[in-house]
Amino acid sequence: MSAGSLSRISRPLLAGLLAGCLLAGLPGVGHVVGGPALLSAQTPEQRYTDWVRPGFRPQEYEFRRNRILDGLRAAGGGLLLVPSSDGITHGETFRQLEDFWYLTGLEVPQSMLVLDPRRDVSILFMPQRDPRFENPGRPNDFPGRPLLDDYQIRGIGGADDYRDIAELDGFLRERTGRGEILRVNAGAPGDVPDPVVPLIGSLDATASLIRRLRDDHPDARLVNAFEIVARLRMVKSPAEIMRMRRAAHATMAGIRAAAALVRPGVDERTLQGEFERACRQAGAQSIPFTPIIKSGPNSLWPWRVLAAHYDRRNRRLEDGDLVIFDVGCEVNGYVSDVGRTFPVNGAFTEVQREKLLVSTRAAEAVIAAVRPGVTLRELTAVAYEAIPDEEEPYMQTPSFFGHHIGLSSGDPALLDEPLAPGMVFTIEPWYYNHDLGVSVFVEEVVVVTEEGAEVVTAGLPRDPEALEGLVR
Repeated sequence: MSAGSLSRISRPLLAGLLAGCLLAGLPGVGHVVGGPALLSAQTPEQRYTDWVRPGFRPQEYEFRRNRILDGLRAAGGGLLLVPSSDGITHGETFRQLEDFWYLTGLEVPQSMLVLDPRRDVSILFMPQRDPRFENPGRPNDFPGRPLLDDYQIRGIGGADDYRDIAELDGFLRERTGRGEILRVNAGAPGDVPDPVVPLIGSLDATASLIRRLRDDHPDARLVNAFEIVARLRMVKSPAEIMRMRRAAHATMAGIRAAAALVRPGVDERTLQGEFERACRQAGAQSIPFTPIIKSGPNSLWPWRVLAAHYDRRNRRLEDGDLVIFDVGCEVNGYVSDVGRTFPVNGAFTEVQREKLLVSTRAAEAVIAAVRPGVTLRELTAVAYEAIPDEEEPYMQTPSFFGHHIGLSSGDPALLDEPLAPGMVFTIEPWYYNHDLGVSVFVEEVVVVTEEGAEVVTAGLPRDPEALEGLVR
């Protein structure tokens, strides 16, 4: 067959013919045939550490697991099951489930960490191989990656024991057969719920785990571990706080860059794009939630209402509008969440300024009251004291006008847990006045210190005159 004839054969057919020749032992196959080599060497099998940079030192993960084990013992024992993400992607970059990441530092899929306080051990059940690196039809592009037998992985998270995920079912049946309690983090205080598979939609990872445990181990006692996990995750280590500072600084840089574009005629997505560009330029790997940038009538609606339709969030700014930024970015797994309000024409009206000060004064009152020993519920009372009675109907009113942040913009929190140094949360007194058509807010990130609070986002002004200056 001539080179010209070869050129008319489809690549899949040609590959099949050459593979057959290779199996038959014919000479010369794989050498040059009128051009570059037709068969290349197999791509080497990949290793986890070729792709991943370790997060924290193994000692930090060990400390976290030991603290959880202590909490489990104090609560009466039971095996804590911590699932990983399934690893399935719909186009987005993989992000590990928070508790699993927090306790192992590993980006492995389809795995389960089991903490056993009775035996004082942590066991990581995971697949033999990473299914994301397997595709028999494209071996050069998907060359495989071992997990369970890759001993370098064991030096990252430092669990005590590693087993095949296929052994988990038998392990649980053996332990529950002897009366062992099973614990899961249900995501909120209270009893473990009984998830129902919806007619439309799907269960999240935790609900799916609970449903499966109830089906497979109907006689086992299932207990919520939310409070045990929350008490630990609420207090950030110095290494965690360092990452959160970087995320906050990148977010502030993004807000400044986007605020400089604010003017009549600019649309909201242009501001969103500039915010994201500046965040990534400042070192952010990801955006933890779709940036909420809303102007004029859009600003009067909470994000869940505003985002209920595909193309609602791209309004053009108009003279006299306010535009609100409720945005964040992510650096090495840790997030920020910051908010500011800007006048589109560079100057607040008297009414806009007055309502903005309702929000900022409430925030400042809460910040001044933050100190070790105070509870989030007590901070709620402080906020209400700072809000004029006639303005209270227009204020967002969840707990203390804020939320804990860390691995997510909604880190676990307990309202009656006394504040302690290292806790990080936002303070965001939202103001929605549909009667006047005015919505404003500020959102600060604070760290509890030995003496009170450090405002991590203090580098971004919140007073009306300085906010006007960022637009002009």
